[in-house]
Parts: sequence; structure tokens; C-alpha cells
Amino acid sequence: MQPLTEREIRSSFVNCSKGAAKRLPVPRNLDERPWDDLDFFGWTDPSMPGRAYFVVPQDDGAVGVLLRYETGGSGKKQMCSICLTTHSGGGVALLTAHKAGESGRRGNSIGTYMCTDLACPLYARGKKKPSMGTRYKEDLTPEEKAERVQTNIGAFVARLYE
Repeated sequence: MQPLTEREIRSSFVNCSKGAAKRLPVPRNLDERPWDDLDFFGWTDPSMPGRAYFVVPQDDGAVGVLLRYETGGSGKKQMCSICLTTHSGGGVALLTAHKAGESGRRGNSIGTYMCTDLACPLYARGKKKPSMGTRYKEDLTPEEKAERVQTNIGAFVARLYE
């Protein structure tokens, strides 16, 4: 993934108002991110538990998504549907996003079970290990796992426009 600037990130959001995108907390250390290992850039809001964001590169520009989730977790092991990493406790949650456009303004939303730290690209590449969860052994290369992350996150973004 190509590095993004704060301006590019803020202008990419498709499921919130421009005012909300202007106010959301973008991480300050963008130049320190492992951009070469990211299929999407995700982060959580330190001031609002249960709120997260990600930005996905697309052919026609980046797409940013505001997400919400219940904090605390179920206490059970759950698997992320994006990278297929299993976490215990609150490491995976149902992350929901308002749809883009008029459908989202009417309150329609979509959701998927996802790593709450939004580090799916790093888990898929073996650059980060889940603290109490596991990665199942697969005969896929890290590149193939990264492709799966790209496919799964792309499918989620496509659903925003349905």
C-alpha cells in the first residue's frame, strides 16, 4: 500500500459527513507505519472505545470507512472473517458500518467479524502474532494470505454501495 497523508485519509471517508471526517482522530505517526505490509490502514479511536476506522486503496482512490463495535468481547474465541486469525476475549468483534450514500443516511448498515486492532494485514503476513489466539496452519504463502485479506476487505467495501 502506498503511504497516505492525513488529508488523503480524511477525504476518503464514504460513510460519514465531511464534518465528521474532519474531526476524527487520524494517527500522528503516519510516516512510521509499515505501509509496505498493509493492504489497508486501520486504527481505533483512543478517545471513543468501540469506534474504529480503515482506509483501503482502490483503483479510483482510497475508500475510508467509519466502524463501530461493542467493547469487552464475549470471552470466547472468535475468528476474524478478513484474515482468519482467531483471538480470545475481545480480539474479534462484529464491526458495523453505515452504508454509503442515501442508504446509510436512512440507517442501513453492514457488518463483519474482524480483528478489533485492525491489524489483519500484519497477522496474514506473520508480522504480528495474536496475544492469546492462534493462526491455523495453512499451505498458503504469506502473499496468498495477503491476497485473501485484500479480497475479503474489498468485498466488505463493495457491500457499502449495495
